[in-house]
Amino acid sequence: MSRYRGLRAGATAFTLAALLLGSTACGGTTRENSGNDSGGGAQASGAANPDAKLKEGLKIAFLPKQVNNPYFTTSDNGGKEAVTEIKGEFKEVGPSEASASSQVSYINTLSQQGMDVIVTSANDPNAICGALNQAKTAGAKIVTFDSDTKPECRQIFVNQVTAEGIAENQVKLISQQIGGEGEVAILSATANATNQNAWIALMKEELKKPEYSKIKLVTVAYGNDEDQKSFQETQGLLQSYPNLKGIISPTTVGVAAAARYLSGSQYKGKVKLTGLGTPNQMREYVKDGTVDAFALWNPADLGYLAAYAGAALASGQITGAEGDKFTAGKLGEFTVGKDGIVVLGPPTVFDKSNIDQFKF
Repeated sequence: MSRYRGLRAGATAFTLAALLLGSTACGGTTRENSGNDSGGGAQASGAANPDAKLKEGLKIAFLPKQVNNPYFTTSDNGGKEAVTEIKGEFKEVGPSEASASSQVSYINTLSQQGMDVIVTSANDPNAICGALNQAKTAGAKIVTFDSDTKPECRQIFVNQVTAEGIAENQVKLISQQIGGEGEVAILSATANATNQNAWIALMKEELKKPEYSKIKLVTVAYGNDEDQKSFQETQGLLQSYPNLKGIISPTTVGVAAAARYLSGSQYKGKVKLTGLGTPNQMREYVKDGTVDAFALWNPADLGYLAAYAGAALASGQITGAEGDKFTAGKLGEFTVGKDGIVVLGPPTVFDKSNIDQFKF
């Protein structure tokens, strides 16, 4: 079974001062069942050799949704640490805006440069598939992390947590905070974000459970992973829905912007907010009473695991088939699941009782 891990404090957690208040949306995604029972991603063929040594000198490139984005800076730095450990060559490139097709030219360039592994968080599940397939044909191994493509466009998807786990966590948190009844809204990232849409669909299903029958989801708003737009969307939600009792924002940009708006408004402490955020960006809002609790995983570990998965592919330890096993440095052993998915672990909930134990 895959090793599930939560966030860790102390020596195993990175001190990531670079994560700012405007940290970006969590790209994390879990795909819904695709109906592909083959149990692997693209080209999960041939025999894996789990005893093969990791090759040195592997050229591993990280292509996030957008560069200069604190969330992806953190995850990519985790990847850089892993690549350094295996004596490889690390590279990070990417667009400044998280649009659907903005990553295509970078994939083409990386392929031409002869990268052994391309690790990417997809802005759109379909838009980059053609470029990724060409890169595979040229010899690159493809790993997606945080936000997936179609399974046939990559070998491995490193998922931070299952979609079901995110949906259950977010609905439970907001229910606890609003007393199990009232109107709630969701403040998402972009309308085409694979992970966000998967989570939202499952949150809607979760809300159908009897214990949440008194909670009404009134709308889904989109802040486009932009701080100012997310801030404005929060203001708009409160104006449009005067009886709103809570907001779920499963994006680090959105939840921080919403918290900033609420903290300086008449709604502070009255309209509850939860979502996916980092301790550093949310600490002041937890301590001043704007936010009761929120959740996230360790993005540095996500990038670290993705790098090791790519190295394992390029070294022949795994092919992406269900049941393949590999060791990811300090994180230990992982097993590839259905559709070539490797899961980092469950989210951790942060509140006043534990937030100061985490420094990222």
